[in-house]
Amino acid sequence: MSATATAVQPPKVRQTRMLINNEWCDAASGKTFPTVNPATGDVIAQVAEADAEDVNRAVKAARTAFDAGKWAKTTASKRGYLLNKLADLIEANKEELAALESLDNGKPYRDAIAADLPLTVACYRYYAGWADKIHGKTIPINGPYFCYTRHEPVGVAGQIIPWNFPLLMQAWKLGPALACGCTTVLKVAEQTPLSALRVGELIVEAGFPPGVVNILPGYGPTAGAALARHMDVDKVAFTGSTEVGHLIMKASAESNLKRVTLELGGKSPNIVFADADMDQAIEGAHFALFFNQGQCCCAGSRLYVEERCYDEFVAKSVERAKKRKVGDPFDASVEQGPQVDEDQFKKVMSYIEAGKKEGAKMLTGGGRVGSKGYFVEPTVFADVQDNMKIAQEEIFGPVMSIIKFKDTADVIKRANSNMYGLAAAVWTKDISKAHAIANGVRAGTVWVNCYDVFDAAAPFGGFKRSGIGRELGEYGLQAYTEVKTVTVKL
Repeated sequence: MSATATAVQPPKVRQTRMLINNEWCDAASGKTFPTVNPATGDVIAQVAEADAEDVNRAVKAARTAFDAGKWAKTTASKRGYLLNKLADLIEANKEELAALESLDNGKPYRDAIAADLPLTVACYRYYAGWADKIHGKTIPINGPYFCYTRHEPVGVAGQIIPWNFPLLMQAWKLGPALACGCTTVLKVAEQTPLSALRVGELIVEAGFPPGVVNILPGYGPTAGAALARHMDVDKVAFTGSTEVGHLIMKASAESNLKRVTLELGGKSPNIVFADADMDQAIEGAHFALFFNQGQCCCAGSRLYVEERCYDEFVAKSVERAKKRKVGDPFDASVEQGPQVDEDQFKKVMSYIEAGKKEGAKMLTGGGRVGSKGYFVEPTVFADVQDNMKIAQEEIFGPVMSIIKFKDTADVIKRANSNMYGLAAAVWTKDISKAHAIANGVRAGTVWVNCYDVFDAAAPFGGFKRSGIGRELGEYGLQAYTEVKTVTVKL
């Protein structure tokens, strides 16, 4: 983080309307909703509130662009060129976008500029490179036939993104869809619409044809539900809670049986053996839980520590948590900003109360920081049992739960005794233990002696109730294509 970051000021809000067919417009109803600065509780701006009528307009624009518009005639190499151009524009405006992310989401500016923006740019560039490399195979079938496959775009993609990483989730959705030749209607989270709308301006500036990307701010039960059940949407991609994932699956089944991918909740086991580099493991576990105010679907929120090093690990983790600086996201020395809104703040506080009530030992934190905004003290619980609420449910906040375990077999069994299976990690110098955990834990991603290592080339997604399908990497393209078999008699 450079010293100049201390001079960062909240940015000017450029766009608060919705993007349909490359035009900025108000909601058909004329309604707006407030987006709030979580550091102060003050309203930043009023934003156009999309509902079913706006979804209809956006889907119609996307359908026209896919079936008969310029996008249907755009070559694969041109799609790659446009994605690279968008990446360049995002990079050129990275300070403004990082500041918008901090203002609207509450995450520290230093995290947004160092992590969110580079990963966002890298994602668009990665999929730009894939655009002209998506192809089928020739198949030697029996008889005098020439058989081949085509990977064709699935069509109109409805995409619904969460509020914890708005820019990055926008890239994870748009990148593969556009590379494959799909058109999109993107419903952005009502808590954090501002950075997505600014990227919408850059999408138009980059030269994407009308109707290819449509961006709708709005609420899940109205705009999100209308998108999920729309008969002219061919595929829906959602990142968010497991509960809403169930609703989207149901809406798809009851409408046109559209393709569905879901990246849902997590309660990821983070496993520390006594033979690990203890300082590295303590700092890694701290980052795994507290990064982004604990608002990560893959947060290492079930921290299993081998009994031989448990007391040392707990004491040092509490000491590290007490040093964590909470405050103004635009202060370069701040590690932790506010929770995204009042609802999330209250949810986190309710879990802290549940932990105390069920007998976990709260060793630090547990309270509110300051008198305004939605700041929660970094909180550490020890002596947590597997059946406690804070060990079973996704908190999505800065609450660390440390759990004791005996050996490899014990911890694998307990790590898997949860409905989620998004991510996991293991800290050890013993390669046999590392592979035992990597092979034994049912999770879509396993990190060894590291945490939250993301790359656009590495697929991400969950087992069990953590979702369906994968995002990122070559696997992320599969959800946006249909495979067609062609057989020609020779």
